[in-house]
Amino acid sequence: MEFLTYHRDRPGSLPLRDELLEAHWSYMDRFEKELIARGPTFGPDGETPSGSVHIVDLPDLAAARAFAFDEPNYQAGVYRDVMLRRWRNTLGRTMWDFPGDRTGGNRFLVIGLGAGLPADLDLPSGHDRVELIAYGPLLSDDGTGWLGTAALLGAPDAGTARAILTADRYADIEVHDWEFGGRRT
Repeated sequence: MEFLTYHRDRPGSLPLRDELLEAHWSYMDRFEKELIARGPTFGPDGETPSGSVHIVDLPDLAAARAFAFDEPNYQAGVYRDVMLRRWRNTLGRTMWDFPGDRTGGNRFLVIGLGAGLPADLDLPSGHDRVELIAYGPLLSDDGTGWLGTAALLGAPDAGTARAILTADRYADIEVHDWEFGGRRT
């Protein structure tokens, strides 16, 4: 089962986040084979971390909850909240399989929180300036109900990234600056 977690940083937690960086990476190393995508999001300045997204394939909801809430930054209070949702990997690949440039350009996490009937279940078309890295619906715990859509993508700007979702089908659409995660060598 695939799950998306988005841990949002607590204001002022950057020193603690920095202190726990190795513990975070060591924890994620344990899930190397299960990870579909990962990486930090950033605040308005484009440099200050604002959260962490992880898309992971785990046996069940209990394993996903353990993954999200046993994470060292969560345990130490870096994060103010955690969104944990079932997710379906519409692209069928990991971010490491993404054929585009992993270091250049603008990258975004787009989260559409559903309102009403499901939308954007299929891959978006007609967005030639967008590079999809990960894409799929957010689902209820049992996998039967549509709760929204999430994507990791490259786009010229946040407005172009937001436009991959059908705006009037969501209660809210969040767009966060994002970068490929993992250890820096």
